[in-house]
Amino acid sequence: MKVEMFYSPGCAACEDRQAELRAAAQEAVKDIEWRDVNVLDNLDAAVELGVITLPVIVIDGEVVFTSLPTRAQLCKALTERSGARK
Repeated sequence: MKVEMFYSPGCAACEDRQAELRAAAQEAVKDIEWRDVNVLDNLDAAVELGVITLPVIVIDGEVVFTSLPTRAQLCKALTERSGARK
């Protein structure tokens, strides 16, 4: 499973929560690939996904959160998706 967090440099909320959300994702699902994506460096990818606000969390190529989720919300979304993939 691949998770990408699109953020903008200077976003204090994003910077404060990136490590927490990454750790939660890694605890929730084994073999998860987490990538922090600076939207300024990856504008084409953001446009292709339809990212119009930041931060955004994308799971397996689908925009799932258009704002920072709680740890519980992220874990729930990941475990539900990982169960559907089995």
